[in-house]
Amino acid sequence: MAARGPSSGESGRPPSAVLFACGMNEVRSPMAAAIMRHLFPHAVYVASAGVHEGKPDPIVIEVMDEIGIDVKSYRPTTFEDLADTSFDLVVTLAPEAHHRALELTRTMAVDVEYWPTEDPTLTEGSREQLLHAYRRVRDGLMRRIKERFEWHRPPAM
Repeated sequence: MAARGPSSGESGRPPSAVLFACGMNEVRSPMAAAIMRHLFPHAVYVASAGVHEGKPDPIVIEVMDEIGIDVKSYRPTTFEDLADTSFDLVVTLAPEAHHRALELTRTMAVDVEYWPTEDPTLTEGSREQLLHAYRRVRDGLMRRIKERFEWHRPPAM
């Protein structure tokens, strides 16, 4: 399932409000939201939600800290916890979240995009293998967000 409606941000500007969603709001959508906030500070309202209630993931905190993004105070939320649903764009990172977002937005003028993203919590192996899986997701989200919203490094002062 691809985007519904014309894509927000086609003009090179990010939409004014973006929701990132995944299954538990523990790993993928919090990473994406934190990256978006970091790249577009004060320019975009960003939130994240999950289909089910999750809990903070310590590996997310660690791999995001590696790139200078602090997510220690983040607390997972569900779609039902959202105080506002006035988003221009909902980016879903898991099939279950995509179905839930389409259901939520069926009567709204909002674009929904599905970005299939692996779930690093399903990785088995050593701590280093887990870290590698989380970093791969983090770096993939960073690339995708930069490309999708045409991010450019701010000029040096």
